[in-house]
Amino acid sequence: MRIAVADLSGPEIADLLAEHMNDMRATSPPESVHALDLEGLRHASVTLWCVQDGTELVAVGALKELDPTHGEIKSMRTSGPHRGRGIASKLLQHIADEARRRGMSRLSLETGSQPFFAPARALYARHGFVPCGPFGDYTDDPNSVYMTREVSPIP
Repeated sequence: MRIAVADLSGPEIADLLAEHMNDMRATSPPESVHALDLEGLRHASVTLWCVQDGTELVAVGALKELDPTHGEIKSMRTSGPHRGRGIASKLLQHIADEARRRGMSRLSLETGSQPFFAPARALYARHGFVPCGPFGDYTDDPNSVYMTREVSPIP
């Protein structure tokens, strides 16, 4: 497995992100879909990583800088055939390590409250994320669960 910054130009990334957006739209009302599309992931405040198994793209995940000390996990997605292999855990740890290197002291995320998102919530809880209130531009939404954790910046 290799984790690298994604260049966002290949059809494989577009396809995996489209799969992600389709699932978000199928499980959440439109006003509660907060996933970034391809254009949103190109913003200067966002870095997207891809996980490759040989030449196959198996997962993506992003870090959005909310401010110099606070980052948000965005667009975590593992392709269906590769779920349950620990790939998301490795990618999440990679993103947390990068947040530390950048001097961030907090990571937060938004995920769905529906049963479809239970595996994601369990993953984040295993990595020390705890429920919190809305952050950044989010507002109270019964379809969203907000989670956060502290990270120790690398001096």
